[in-house]
Amino acid sequence: MKTQNILIAHPSNEQEMNTIKAFFEALKIKFEVAKDTPYDPEFVSKIERGREDYRNNKGISISIKELNDLCK
Repeated sequence: MKTQNILIAHPSNEQEMNTIKAFFEALKIKFEVAKDTPYDPEFVSKIERGREDYRNNKGISISIKELNDLCK
């Protein structure tokens, strides 16, 4: 039997993940859990570090003009 629909869930914690798995198993719905992530962990770490720096007032602000000047 060909799959007609694909569902993508984004559980935010382990409890939600376990609930979704239990639900699918109870209904005998076949499912798989992707083991890879679309983002490089090093990249994600840099983004998270930048956000933390911003929250701690370690960021800088630049105008659009300054940004455009940097890109020339």
